[in-house]
This record gives sequence, C-alpha cells and structure tokens, in this order.
Amino acid sequence: MANPPVCRIMDFGKFKFDEAQRAKESRRKAVHVGIKEMKYRPKIGPGDFDTKTRQVAKFLDDGHKVKLTIMFRGREVFHPELGKRILDRVAETLGDAAKIEFEPRLDGRNMVMVLAPDKRARQSAAARATREPSDGPTEGAEPAPATGQAPGERPGDKQAEQEPADGGDTTAAPEEE
Repeated sequence: MANPPVCRIMDFGKFKFDEAQRAKESRRKAVHVGIKEMKYRPKIGPGDFDTKTRQVAKFLDDGHKVKLTIMFRGREVFHPELGKRILDRVAETLGDAAKIEFEPRLDGRNMVMVLAPDKRARQSAAARATREPSDGPTEGAEPAPATGQAPGERPGDKQAEQEPADGGDTTAAPEEE
C-alpha cells in the first residue's frame, strides 16, 4: 500500500468502452474449433468410404474436430461390430493425422466416435517436408519432347522460323577454312 494512498481520477464511461473493445479484440483473435460430422452406414461401399474419409481428412487438416457417426437401421443395430470395424478402418486410414478423442460407443441406433487433429504429427510432417526437397520433376509438368521442340510448340512452327525472309535458297554452302 502506498503512503499516502494514490487515487486515479478517470472517466468511467471511457474505461468501460476500452474494456469492451479489448474483450471484443480478444474474442476475434481466438481460434474457434468447430466440430464437423460425417455419417457412415454399416453397408457402405468402397468408393463412398474413400470419398467420406478424404473429406474427414480435409476437415482435420483445417483444424476441426470430426464426429463420425455410424447409422444403424433395422436389424443392423444387433451387429455393432460392423460399425466398430468401419470406425477402426477410418482411424487406421487417417493414421497419424488424427487422434481418437472418444472411443466408439453405441448411442441408441448410432455408434459415435470423435477424432481430433493431431498437431504434433502435422508439425513433424511439415518439418519432414521442408527437410526433403523433391528431386524429381514437379507434378503436372510436361516432359520435354524428344524432337527438340519446346513444350507446347507444334511441329510445323520450327520450319517457319528457319525460312529466310527474302525467300532465297535455304541451303548454305560449307565455309572453307
């Protein structure tokens, strides 16, 4: 405690306004982790499984948590091992990109599992990518043709360039030494 006591005279309205502005700014800078949901069925085909799993991987790369739901219909609910097998396959496919936050559990007619992005695995993958530059050609690059043409050049373009402008003879006599 200061001796004599120190008192600050201030505008309380301005103080409240500044507090509100600081709180608003901190809320804006906060990272909001959304939760996305992907629904599977026990009898899902391989193409649909791959598409949905790719979408789950994209959600995880964006930093979202993903709730995976297996929807059982009719007598399928008596075989929860089928749903567990699908959820385990999704977790195995995603590998290190995700960590299981909630193990698969039966919730009425649905089986639910929650995956969260694994930040450590993503950081180590990014570090590995910066250390190992690719030695091969880049994807989408067109290989140079064996005919000596530039990429994207038509075969007749080279001949048009070699013709002289005066229309003279294109055969040149060898020079003497």
